Amino acid sequence: MAVWALGINHTTAPLDLRGRFAFALDQIEPTLRGFRASLVRQPEAAIISTCNRTEIYCAGEQPELEHTLDWLAHAGGVSSSLLRAHAYTMEDGFAARHAFRVASGLDSMVLGEPQILGQLKDAIRVADAAGSLGTTLSQLFQRSFSVAKEVRTSTEIGAHSISMAAAAVRLAGQLFEDLSEVNILFVGAGEMIELCATHFASKRPKSITIANRTLERGEKLATHFGGEVMHLSEIPDRLHEFDAVISCTASTLPIIGLGAVERALKRRKRRPIFMVDLAVPRDIEPEVKALEDAYLYTVDDLAGVVQTAQASRQAAVSQAEAIVDAGVQSFMRWVDQRSSVPLIQQLNAQADQWRAGEVARARKLLAKGENVEDVLEALSRGLTHKMLHGAMAELHAGDASARARASSAIQHFFLRKER
Repeated sequence: MAVWALGINHTTAPLDLRGRFAFALDQIEPTLRGFRASLVRQPEAAIISTCNRTEIYCAGEQPELEHTLDWLAHAGGVSSSLLRAHAYTMEDGFAARHAFRVASGLDSMVLGEPQILGQLKDAIRVADAAGSLGTTLSQLFQRSFSVAKEVRTSTEIGAHSISMAAAAVRLAGQLFEDLSEVNILFVGAGEMIELCATHFASKRPKSITIANRTLERGEKLATHFGGEVMHLSEIPDRLHEFDAVISCTASTLPIIGLGAVERALKRRKRRPIFMVDLAVPRDIEPEVKALEDAYLYTVDDLAGVVQTAQASRQAAVSQAEAIVDAGVQSFMRWVDQRSSVPLIQQLNAQADQWRAGEVARARKLLAKGENVEDVLEALSRGLTHKMLHGAMAELHAGDASARARASSAIQHFFLRKER
């Protein structure tokens, strides 16, 4: 069984290219079915898609990396050569190591961040629902979750990490002297926005507003933080009211355009707007960054903020990598053993057939009134003869070298001393 993986992330591909391969959770199931339908052998498959990465993991009889890359390029509307220039590919133990590192937060923009583990679990549940998660990938990801848990509990890998939400608060604090005087607009109502709102709420801002496509979901989040809710369509007319805008939705097109920001700044008398776009694809048009009084940051811009205290985490990283290595070795042993399963099943079936035949013969003899001791003796001789018949035949057949190989194997399997 072969395992392979293909992906792009924040270190290999620019934000706009990653945006082409961003799959919302409800898009993954049909996408997986389309991918598997494009292959004759129908491999196991799972897709992980977050702000910082899109990866596809597969397992099948033979690795099909080229077809996987061509299919993903087509799905993203780019050429295979362009995707290949920014993608990484891995097979077998290297693919397993990558999955374990991702789950453990070792491959994240924020070293040790815990959110990726929940995103992985969501993606695996979707793959399972799509019927594309077979025994091998299921084992791979269950082991990745166990490794991540051990890393989290046995090391201090996340002790010094700064989340994206905390980084956004830190940047806002550099622009505004007093965050308690800031009116904040959160666009979206998902997990990342809730996390950001939690961090900003701790600074007691002047007001919190949630803008969401579905008002009911937005109201729930707004109520939790003592804020108000509004519909996404209201943003262009009300954008000037807010000093800070944090956006993270699943929209495929920008929600806040250059013109809307220009009009808002004009109405604000050039008072600055702090903007953080955590969405992939972008929620805020990139041209906004060129405006003099708009301070726009993307997930990639936050990298320098979150990668702090690197030296103090190095010991924890080394410890975590050792845990990952042990997990990879264990998984690859399991994969190797899986290749012996058909042979083990055949041996068990053959032995069971022999046993059933000898038991049936013994029962007939007992029914005829034969002596029990004689019947048991015949049963044991019959089983022994059947078990040794193949070995004896090999010792008397073939040329000298074949008999020598058979002799060595028979001694290994039948004449080992019990330890």
